[in-house]
Amino acid sequence: MKPNPKQVEFLTAREKYVCYGGARGGGKSWVLRIKLILLCMNYTGLNCLLLRETYDEIKSNHLSPLGQMLHPFATLKVSEKLITFPNGSTIKGGYCGTDKDVQRYQGLEYDVIAIDEATHFKEDWIKLISGSLRSVRTDVSTQMFFTTNPGGVGHAYFKRIFIDREYKDTEDPAEYRFISATVYDNTVLTETNPDYVRQLETLPEARRKAWLEGSWDVFEGQVFNEFVNAPEHYYDRKFTHVIAPFEVPEDWNVYRSFDWGRAKPFSMGWWAVDYDGRMYRILEYYGCQKDIPDTGLDLSSDELFTRIRDIERTHPFLMGREIRGVADPAIWKSDAGPSVQESAAKYGILFSRGNNQRVAGWQEVHQRLQFDAEGIPMMYIFNTCKDFIRTVPALIYDTHKAEDVDSSLEDHIADETRYMCMSRPLAARDGGIYEN
Repeated sequence: MKPNPKQVEFLTAREKYVCYGGARGGGKSWVLRIKLILLCMNYTGLNCLLLRETYDEIKSNHLSPLGQMLHPFATLKVSEKLITFPNGSTIKGGYCGTDKDVQRYQGLEYDVIAIDEATHFKEDWIKLISGSLRSVRTDVSTQMFFTTNPGGVGHAYFKRIFIDREYKDTEDPAEYRFISATVYDNTVLTETNPDYVRQLETLPEARRKAWLEGSWDVFEGQVFNEFVNAPEHYYDRKFTHVIAPFEVPEDWNVYRSFDWGRAKPFSMGWWAVDYDGRMYRILEYYGCQKDIPDTGLDLSSDELFTRIRDIERTHPFLMGREIRGVADPAIWKSDAGPSVQESAAKYGILFSRGNNQRVAGWQEVHQRLQFDAEGIPMMYIFNTCKDFIRTVPALIYDTHKAEDVDSSLEDHIADETRYMCMSRPLAARDGGIYEN
């Protein structure tokens, strides 16, 4: 089969990290196998790793097809998940679906690593696996290849790196390349199975945008698929949830919402509420280590609330205001010594117990995000609240708990947002813990 132009672009890419795909039917898995075959045939003794989420997937989606494609030229040892070429190059199959699985790749060395359906991998898994991308060879550059569709636990990471092209200090933009491919680029599939394309075109909107159009803003399994970040509307505030900051009127009430974490990130959000009960997230403090996803700062409660007190005394949005708070009920627990809530109170940071009904809380968030006929929601987010914008739209549903968020993801900001929304339920606009 002859590769199409997008596949040729992938086959000839020279960047260190190359991501191919974005929608269903783009010919991702096939071109990934071809890429590895060509590299192994052209370089003697090349050491390659090919990963999927589960053993069954790596076996049926790659090892079996590779064995058939290469027989009798190369040898497949199914028990070892290993393909060996006559020149000594190898493709080692593997899988990674749990935190325990990823440990088996620690300390290993590969010249090339390829991950198929890579958004099924957590960001920290990607980082740990990429640590095995090392070689002393001078004849070939180490490379890491990804194929992917929108959605999944790694969605936020791949969107940041390859779609939004937002890089941290440790990341070199020149090393990353994204090659977008949809079913329309896969001419073999569109010609041999036109019904498949028509099926994609008739899907519900969210699934169609993800599977057919390759949208990274709306994808299957996304919890808050109504969330919109439209920079062109930051100032008119219509049909967007993200807006430009403004000076909060003095007579608007301001609140704080809090989710405690030490090993995991804590999250403190500050909200202004207007005369109609509309909430504006005006400021946030997210305790996540730089460049280490979903990992807390390991601050003691005294260290944290000293910082919170200083922020509320000095930040122009907050200084001089009476601020009331709502928090995770868990901060009232005391095993030995003062509770987190008691530590906060020492610094004048006061909270009411948050309503921790998860599904009901998510419904309140959904209601707040709905636009009225004029494109105005009941919740806005200042565009300076980067971690809300990064983490909340990327959350997906728990596959075992209907209507609940997958709590294995970075859901700490979403949790404190849920506490805030439950404190002012739209179903009882004049009730709740707080009053305008």
